Amino acid sequence: MARRSYEKELAYIEKKDPTMYEIKPGFVENMRVPGRFYVNGALEKLLFDELRSYSRQTGLTGGFVPAVKQIGNVAGLPGIVKYSIGLPDVHSGYGFAIGNIAALDMGNPESVVSPGGVGFDINCGVRLIRTNLTEKDLEPVKERLTQSLFDHIPVGVGSQGIIPVKNNDLEEALQLGMDWSLREGYAWPEDKEHCEEFGRMLNADSSKVSARAKKRGLPQLGTLGAGNHYGEIQVVDEIYDTYAAKRMGIERKGQVCVMIHSGSRGLGHQVATDALVQMEAAMDRDKIKTNDRQLACARIQSREGQDYLAGMAAAANYAWVNRSSMTFLARQAFAKIFDQSPEDLDMHLIYDVSHNIAKMEEHLVDGQMKQLLVHRKGSTRAFPAHHPLIPVDYQMTGQPVLIGGTMGTCSYVLTGTEKGMRDTFGSTCHGAGRALSRNKSRNALDYNDVISNLAAKGISVRVASPKLIMEEAPESYKDVSAVVDTCHDAGISSKAIKLRPVAVVKG
Repeated sequence: MARRSYEKELAYIEKKDPTMYEIKPGFVENMRVPGRFYVNGALEKLLFDELRSYSRQTGLTGGFVPAVKQIGNVAGLPGIVKYSIGLPDVHSGYGFAIGNIAALDMGNPESVVSPGGVGFDINCGVRLIRTNLTEKDLEPVKERLTQSLFDHIPVGVGSQGIIPVKNNDLEEALQLGMDWSLREGYAWPEDKEHCEEFGRMLNADSSKVSARAKKRGLPQLGTLGAGNHYGEIQVVDEIYDTYAAKRMGIERKGQVCVMIHSGSRGLGHQVATDALVQMEAAMDRDKIKTNDRQLACARIQSREGQDYLAGMAAAANYAWVNRSSMTFLARQAFAKIFDQSPEDLDMHLIYDVSHNIAKMEEHLVDGQMKQLLVHRKGSTRAFPAHHPLIPVDYQMTGQPVLIGGTMGTCSYVLTGTEKGMRDTFGSTCHGAGRALSRNKSRNALDYNDVISNLAAKGISVRVASPKLIMEEAPESYKDVSAVVDTCHDAGISSKAIKLRPVAVVKG
């Protein structure tokens, strides 16, 4: 039996407004709710080209599954409510598309939790640190500062941390999150206030993290890792919302900031891997059916479901400690070059966001407030003004949302909106989203060309592995400005600040 033609597939996809399409049940089997995805004219071609290519393939199983099909498959999970949602940076991933949101009703005993809806790099996230420096202050020392950052923060595959951590420290970090960093002197008290979940998930249980995961995580605490993770020195390029920017301590164009993008390293990857094995057995026992075996899941209230949520929360705590440790090291790197204390340089944390996580939250569904387990894979929480879970400093602006660009492209700070709370469970995009696979990037791009292009933009680069330059080049990704503009135009988040990179450190 052949796949449906592309034209027949399109019959299930309806454009609802200039930035949003709806996927009707029947697009894939067993959909319990419709799907939705947000794109503008500049981004939709990639998604539809993927679907066209998929429709031409022969056979029914195996191989690449386009992002729109994955959004449909997620719409078939037991207990899902309202919609399976794809954001403008959506692209194919493991089980869930990256940039896919799903909310499961915790009051429904059939509802499931799926590690594929969180991802392997649990609590991969971004934090932004401001300074009182200007771009002019950087000019004489930019190369030295970039090297200092590279020297202070361990980067690359297999990198080991310089923060002294013993087994007992790791256990406490998994349990306490940023409270551990604060106690040990690696974080400032206000850092915790400006962090999603205040830097600690209280349902964490380090006993649900395997010995193998802990062994992988012990030497990696305080390290950047590789892939799309980075440390960037950035300058404010545009201010769209003056009031929100001032609340964040951003006063002017040219102001220098530091962005750190990293996650839970090998520990989080192992937590996800361990859970997938357990959940496949739970699916057989509880007769749970999904459209894709990569959507392995377990009932939320089952032993496997609860164990995963406790282990995932511990891995999330590890990621917050990891980013806090690198913030400590970045502050030291700046202090060394400018011969001033981090406090004198005003190196305060603006915010820290997660974009691979599942959390229990209250949302309005069909006129009723319900407790939901919101899976955000490659998407960012974006709560509006006056929400009780965002800091006092941002109660009037909405939660800061940090959207990291690709190497050599701009990043953005957005704020959450009421419309986003209603339409996307208080969520928005997380970055640019890949357009080329890592393999295609390595084959299509030239190392020297990429370096020359970055140099032409005035961007200093330090990288541990030269092949990563091609994998993470701007050409490998969607246009982050088009992604952000789509979210802004759709009203699910609002642009506040645009940041331009001047130096990047990568694994």
